[in-house]
Amino acid sequence: MPTGLVIFAHGSRIGSANDAVRSVAAAVAQAGGFPLVEAAFLDLAQPNLADAVKLLVERGADRILVLPYFLTLGLHMQRDLPAIAERISLENNSLEIRIAPPLDEHPALAEILVGRAREALTAWPETEADRQD
Repeated sequence: MPTGLVIFAHGSRIGSANDAVRSVAAAVAQAGGFPLVEAAFLDLAQPNLADAVKLLVERGADRILVLPYFLTLGLHMQRDLPAIAERISLENNSLEIRIAPPLDEHPALAEILVGRAREALTAWPETEADRQD
């Protein structure tokens, strides 16, 4: 069964933020060898989840896995996304749509933050004491 993946983010008024999500979706498609991947947004950007699912179904997806680009299980993840997914499923002849957990508690998240901390600390300007040595 061909599975379509949707990288689902909140959406932003800042276009480059939405473009970054689209870039992540493209990277996931390439790195994972997934031929059916789309970005989608809850608000403030397009496509929304229904439109992304429609694109994937038109390209041959028989089921959909939504990968939330959210850090934690907030209201959007707990209430809004399941309701939207259920509505889309019913509108598409009970299309199977599953939702993966948010990013928190994934072991790679701590590794990513450690990497970012090291990058930032390396770029930090020297202190006055360091310059006097």
